[in-house]
Amino acid sequence: MSDEVGELRNSQDALSDAEELRRRLRRDGYIFLRGLLAREDVVELRRALLEVCQRHGWLSAGSQLLDARVSRPPTQEGSAEFMPVYVEIQKMEAFHRFAHQAALIDPIARLLDEPVFVHPMKIARISFPNNVQQTTPSHQDYVHIQGSFETYTSWIPLGDVPRSLGGLAILAGSHKLGILQPRAAYGAGGLGLDVDSLGLPWHGTDYRAGDVLLFPSTAIHKALPNLSQDRLRLSVDYRYTGVTHAVGEGSLKPHYHWQVPELTYENIYRDWKSEDLKFYWKKLPLHVVPLTDAWAKMARGDDKR
Repeated sequence: MSDEVGELRNSQDALSDAEELRRRLRRDGYIFLRGLLAREDVVELRRALLEVCQRHGWLSAGSQLLDARVSRPPTQEGSAEFMPVYVEIQKMEAFHRFAHQAALIDPIARLLDEPVFVHPMKIARISFPNNVQQTTPSHQDYVHIQGSFETYTSWIPLGDVPRSLGGLAILAGSHKLGILQPRAAYGAGGLGLDVDSLGLPWHGTDYRAGDVLLFPSTAIHKALPNLSQDRLRLSVDYRYTGVTHAVGEGSLKPHYHWQVPELTYENIYRDWKSEDLKFYWKKLPLHVVPLTDAWAKMARGDDKR
C-alpha cells in the first residue's frame, strides 16, 4: 500500500445525529470534525504553550511568537533537555481544562450513549522540523493505554497544520483488525506497526485551528513528518471513555510521571486558580484495570515463548 494520504471525511454535518456518527465511525474508524472548536480558544492555548518554549530559548530571536519558528537542532521528546519545558506545560491549568469543554465531550457522549469520563492524563506534543527519524510511527493506542477498546483520543492541532507541518494520519478501517503485535520503533511510544500489507488507505488533511480528530484506541494512526524547515508543530491528545468502561491504571497518572518524580498531581495543581478539576476522578466509581507490558516485551524480544 502506498504512503499516499487521502482526505479525511468531515462529519461536522452529522454532529447532531448520534446514529449517523456511529455509522461513520464503524465505517472509517474515526470522526473528523472540521472547525468544532472556537479558533480563538485554540490559538490562546497555542500562545500559552509557545510562551513556555520561548522562555526556555527554543524559539528564534525576533520571530513572531505564534509563528513557532526555531533555529536550533531538534529537541527529542523525553530527553533531559525536553523535560523542563514539558513539566511547565503539564502544570498549566488551561492545558488540562481545555479537555473538559462541552464541545469535545458532547460528540463522544453521542457515540457512547452514556456520560463521558475525561482521562486525567493529558498529553502535549511538540514536533520539531528536521527530525523525520523520530516521527511517531504507525501504532494503536490500546497497547499503551489498555482499558476499554472504546477509549477515544481527541487529537487537536494547536494552530493551522498544513501537510508541510505533518499532522496526523489515520489508516481508515484499521479499527476492525483487532490488536496487532507491534515492533520496536523510533518515535514517541517506542512501538510501531508494519502496515504495508494491510491494503487500507491513509486519511489526513490540511488541518486548521479548531479541527478535532476522534478515533478509538484500536485505530492505527501515525504522525506525518514535519517538513517545514523551521517551525514547531503543536498538538494535544486528550482521551475519553464512557463512565461504565474499564480504564487502564496508567491513564490516571500524569504523562511522563515514570521519568520525572516531580510530575505528581500535587505539584501540577499547586498554582491553579480553581479547585473543581483537582482529583476529579476520585469521586467516580471507576473500573480501573492494571496494565500488561506483554506487547512491549514481545516487541523487544524479551518474550522467549
